[in-house]
Amino acid sequence: MLLIDKFVFKYYRNQKSPPVQFAMVSIGVMFVTQAVVRIIIGPGDRRFFDGEKFIIKAREFKEMTGLNEGLALKSTQVITIFVTIVLVSLLFWFLNRTKTGKSMKAYSDNEDLALLSGIDPKKIVLVTWVIAGILATIGGALYGLDKSFKPFTYFNNMLPIFAAAIVGGIGNPFGAFLGGYVIAFSEILLTYAYKKFFMYILPESMEPSSLVQLLSTDYKFAVSFSILVIVLIYRPSGIFKGKVL
Repeated sequence: MLLIDKFVFKYYRNQKSPPVQFAMVSIGVMFVTQAVVRIIIGPGDRRFFDGEKFIIKAREFKEMTGLNEGLALKSTQVITIFVTIVLVSLLFWFLNRTKTGKSMKAYSDNEDLALLSGIDPKKIVLVTWVIAGILATIGGALYGLDKSFKPFTYFNNMLPIFAAAIVGGIGNPFGAFLGGYVIAFSEILLTYAYKKFFMYILPESMEPSSLVQLLSTDYKFAVSFSILVIVLIYRPSGIFKGKVL
């Protein structure tokens, strides 16, 4: 990531390029990176044995609780939740409590004022890329363990990630955190099949015969895209004020 910054992003940073140009450059870098990965490891799907380990399986849950519906819990899901809580806590502590973290926030809010305050931009950029690289690596490893990994995986996550960042507010860490939840839960709420949910709360005579699904799961991308368009039209700075594309 440091090499990518040196040979790609440094030029646009020196040119004082607008945020939208950085976003387009990021997409270009992403396409090139996945192509290199595909050449090195091939286009096949890679699964990991650790991702197949279950703490509790659906059948075991039924036997333990006596319920008709099963619940399966994989070890990687527990690890992902735990690691996420730890990393998010450390990140917010770093940004709000350390001198370097506060300098990063100041540099993001007002670059010229930060430079007048004696903040070293090279150090800020270096630390930012290192943190971004660590978080991306951990996130990718956890995703690969829980699901699987292939060079095209990025395509399914690209739009929701951009939508989450823009909805929350570009340059605002808490906004990106909240924007991720807004996008994720919006996709789930609009594409979830509520049939069994209504079967539990309604009398048997009123049980629905269809899936009671507002949208097919094929439209998850459309949900993310629609939210992104609405935010760009009515609140381009995001839920929490960030940089405007």
